[in-house]
Parts: sequence; structure tokens; C-alpha cells
Amino acid sequence: MRPPFLLDFCASIESTSVSNWIQSQSWVIPTFQTIHLLGISAVLISILMINLRILGIGLKDHPLIFVLSRFTPVINLALIFLVMSGLVMIIGEPARSLANSAFQFKMLCLLIALFIMMIISKAMSEDSQYWQKSNKRQFNLKLLALISLALWVSIVFAGRWIAYT
Repeated sequence: MRPPFLLDFCASIESTSVSNWIQSQSWVIPTFQTIHLLGISAVLISILMINLRILGIGLKDHPLIFVLSRFTPVINLALIFLVMSGLVMIIGEPARSLANSAFQFKMLCLLIALFIMMIISKAMSEDSQYWQKSNKRQFNLKLLALISLALWVSIVFAGRWIAYT
């Protein structure tokens, strides 16, 4: 069930001139969906590389700090494009996203996944050997990587599910 205040908020966005313009241009939403998909691809590939390194499956010959420093800028830049393209799509079709439980689930998973990356990166920036100092920390890092992967898979599926709810 969608709360009335949320539906009212969506209706107020939908009635703006910007939203009306986006809705009247047949190329805007597909273009920004494409940009969004490319951004998601860049983030997913980068997250996958980092998490595979953490799990000892890929890039084993590179220190984790190197892998993080190589892929974090890609993630940060792609997130900027994701936010911008996402806002255009939300403004163009607010009820399709804001009032959609799949979208809300996607955003929750995204916040948790980004928080996990922040935890991993912050610890590494303060001490590049932080995660290597004990077996418990190594276990926790691998657990965080597995949770991160599960969250990103959930984000992708929830993003696709938005169209069907």
C-alpha cells in the first residue's frame, strides 16, 4: 500500500514544468535509462573486482589497497552519473519510482552496500594492513565482501523489478 503523502508528493513533482517536459520528450527517459545502465555496469564491474580480490579469487597478485585505489574513482564517478540519471528518471516518472516498493528496497540495499564499501575503504585508508592483522578481521572482510555482492545482485534485480510493480 502506498501512503497518501507519498502519492501526493509524487503528484506534485509530476505537475512541475520540468517533469512535464521530460514526459513530453520521447527520447529523454530511454537516454537516461541507457546512461543509468552504463553507470550501473561500471559500478558493478568495479565492485566485483574489489570483492573478488577480497575473496582471493581475482587479482591475487595485487594488494587490496591497489585494487581499491584503482576502482574507487570509477565507482565515485559512476555514482555521480547514476544519481544524475536517476533524478531525471524520478522527476519524469515519480510514482513509478518513489512510490514503488522495489525502488525503495533498491535504495535501502544501495545505502547498505555503499556503507560496507565505506567501512572497507576507511579502514584501509587509515591502515593499509588493517584487514590483515588477524584471522577475525580477514573473516569479517570476506563476510562483508559476500554481503556486498549479495546486495549488488539485489540492487540489479530490484532495479529491473521496478518496471513490473
